[in-house]
Amino acid sequence: MIDWKKKLTSRKFWATLAQFVTGLIVTFGGTEDAAVKITGLIMSGAAVIAYIIGEGLVDAASANTIVEIEQPPIEESGEE
Repeated sequence: MIDWKKKLTSRKFWATLAQFVTGLIVTFGGTEDAAVKITGLIMSGAAVIAYIIGEGLVDAASANTIVEIEQPPIEESGEE
């Protein structure tokens, strides 16, 4: 089974994908300028996706954390 969270936050995955797409562009007659622009777009998108997933994981982990707040004891004045 593929761990998509890990895969989508991997810089190696996105660099490999960008390299593959760049190769396709050049192979099918695209210009170097187009290849550079599309590669930049892929890497920018990867950064956004990785950030969103990373923040989601942090938020999910903090939502499962139980926070105990220690309160000072209530002092009784003795007056009634």
